[in-house]
This record gives sequence, structure tokens and C-alpha cells, in this order.
Amino acid sequence: MIPTFADLAKAQYILLTTFTKDGRAKPTPIWTAPDKDRLLVITQGNSWKVKRIRNTPRVTMATCTMRGRPTSEAVEGTAALLDKSQTGTVYDAIGKRYGIVGTVFNFFSKLRGGMENNIGLELRVAQG
Repeated sequence: MIPTFADLAKAQYILLTTFTKDGRAKPTPIWTAPDKDRLLVITQGNSWKVKRIRNTPRVTMATCTMRGRPTSEAVEGTAALLDKSQTGTVYDAIGKRYGIVGTVFNFFSKLRGGMENNIGLELRVAQG
């Protein structure tokens, strides 16, 4: 089954696959929070996925388990880095989406410098 945006938006975990310059796939299980027609993600600003997204916005997304085992087929999409001014909004969305676990994650992430060191990502399903 190829997931719709609604399937991705309600999934506990998404397998986000970014691509290296030579086209190799690099999958990572992540949390997301829906926001209208996009999914929001918080990640370290110096992570490899951010570096790969700077190189190419092409991604694929699938529903998955906590350990990253896909539970659906992948759908093509795009990723964009959000302005640092939106980091707080992404934290709020993750906290709201994941309840007490998200709130605790946000608290400790911010204690470790998350507002300065992390960045928000925007994921969109490709229009096909």
C-alpha cells in the first residue's frame, strides 16, 4: 500500500529516506507532526539528513516501526529546511502530537541547546 498524506500524518513513526550526492538512500525513523498539507520534523542542524536535504530536497516517506522497519510502501516527497524562527513552532507541534512523551522530549532537547542547535524540517508528499 502506498500511503496517503493522511496515512503519514497519523502514523506514530515515519521512515524518512534522504539521498546522498551519488544517489544512495539513507533511511531514518522520525517523529512528525502534521501542519495543514505538510509534516513538521525537529532534528539537529548539523545532522547528515540536513546536509543531504541541502544537497537535494528529494525524499521518500513510509510508515514504519520505532526501529525503522517499513509498514507501507514509500511515497515520493520533498523536504525543506525551515527558518530558525520557526523552530519553536515545530517543537510545539511535536509536543502536541506526542503528548506527554513529546513534552518530555522537548524539555530535555531544549535543555541540551535544542533551540540553538536544532532546525525544523518541512516534508511534503509529491503531487502526482
